[in-house]
Amino acid sequence: MPSPLYGKTLSELSQIVKALSLPTFSTQQIAGWLYEKNVSSIDEMTNLSIKNRILLAENYNVGVTEPLEQKTSQDGTKKYLFHTLDGKCVETAFIPERERATLCVSSQVGCRMGCTFCLTFRQGFQGNLTATDILNQFRSIPERERLTNIVFMGMGEPFDNQEEVMKSIEILTSDYGYAWAPKRITVSTIGILPAVRQFMNNSRCHIAVSLHHPDSAERRKLMPVENKYPIRKVIELLKTYDLNRQRRISFEYIMLAGINDSLQQACDTVRLLSGLRCRVNLIRHHVIPGCSFTPSSDQIIRHFADTLNQKGIITTIRQSRGMDIEAACGMLSTKNNLKNSLL
Repeated sequence: MPSPLYGKTLSELSQIVKALSLPTFSTQQIAGWLYEKNVSSIDEMTNLSIKNRILLAENYNVGVTEPLEQKTSQDGTKKYLFHTLDGKCVETAFIPERERATLCVSSQVGCRMGCTFCLTFRQGFQGNLTATDILNQFRSIPERERLTNIVFMGMGEPFDNQEEVMKSIEILTSDYGYAWAPKRITVSTIGILPAVRQFMNNSRCHIAVSLHHPDSAERRKLMPVENKYPIRKVIELLKTYDLNRQRRISFEYIMLAGINDSLQQACDTVRLLSGLRCRVNLIRHHVIPGCSFTPSSDQIIRHFADTLNQKGIITTIRQSRGMDIEAACGMLSTKNNLKNSLL
């Protein structure tokens, strides 16, 4: 079965060209067709000789696929469902705003991190996405040319699939790829410490750390990762970097009624983040099947935000989007993966 060319880095394309004994300059030509001209077939690569196109097509295809399904919310949010290379389903959300258009991409099918408030974890871990799968979510939506930002905040933990995520970021930001500025990309993580260090050293993209509770013992109940990589250690690491306006660190905080939304917990969050230039995004909890957590009230969320802002931590309340189309992470794909498993 042919392997996809799309999602290959320049180094990987060079290895393919060498293995097939194609001219060395073919590497840049193929990259141009894939990432600049967005071809869908090798036949369209017309500056390669017919002989070399035939040889390439015997072993490879472009490898882009169209969405299986699309749902559109009343607020303009769109959720797309894609097949991965191994036939699983993964979801992507397009989120239009007044001056921004953000694509929320997935990095895994399911997740194994065990966060108790997350539907993706309840789906079970079914595999890592390849760079092809990740970038296809970007390449194959109709709104691609409108996009201003990409966030790795969909299904899965990006740093549990770091190699493929970093390949996709390389292609998005490199001159041979899409040449996006790193500041247009944000990667979310629950705080896998070695991977955070590698990312900070090797990328200039933004990072968003899932916090969700300032107390270690209570965070451990929500997020088992706290056992191995305590959030205080992650924050200590981030403080060692000389940050500038081109690199933003933010913390995601899902507001759970009676769990993490008290005034004391707001003050504890301020103390925890003291000395680190960052911002906090408060997120309304999406109610999901089989989960006992409920969202904090609007009044409590505003009070929590006001407390952090008054203490000098820039805090925003993220608006809930796509509530009418199962836009919470994992809802649409869980339904489809379950259906496929019963066939």
